[in-house]
Amino acid sequence: MKTNKYKIVAMSLLFSATFLISCNNDDDNNSVTPTLDFSGSYVLQDQMARPAINTVFIGSGAPKDAFNTTIPSAMGAAYQGVFQSRLMALNPGYTTNLLGLSAAAFTGVLATDVLGVAKSGPTSFYNGTQVLTGRALADDVIDVELILIFGGPDATANPGLTSDHVNANDKTFLTSFPYLASAW
Repeated sequence: MKTNKYKIVAMSLLFSATFLISCNNDDDNNSVTPTLDFSGSYVLQDQMARPAINTVFIGSGAPKDAFNTTIPSAMGAAYQGVFQSRLMALNPGYTTNLLGLSAAAFTGVLATDVLGVAKSGPTSFYNGTQVLTGRALADDVIDVELILIFGGPDATANPGLTSDHVNANDKTFLTSFPYLASAW
């Protein structure tokens, strides 16, 4: 009963916010094509290619701010050691993972926080054969990350740490754009 009340309140607030934000007083502007202004300075505030990697491997505050504004080509060199220290603190018994990567090699991949793109085959965070070649909506990225961090070479080490036990979205994804599942 409480869940339904919370959902109704949340949906009401979302609708109200959307409606109020969408309303404006620009009736005097009869221009068909809006003018875009790209002047000024823009500063990168945050980036997150792989979910939870930044959250787990970088401390809050100044280190996280610095990581978030580092260009991807400089991330690996600047942060691989930080990531490796954190990996070894989280899993002191780490040797290699399911991909056969040592701690240094694995954290080198993670420290450069970008999503790769499969040049052939499906785009997937992990599909049984390809890893980190992008991300599909239904990919269980947190389980993949936990397996790579705690699962060892055969993905069976530390079984209590290799899944968040959220195995699917609560709604089916759409087969056409925008692909995201409908709200409750």
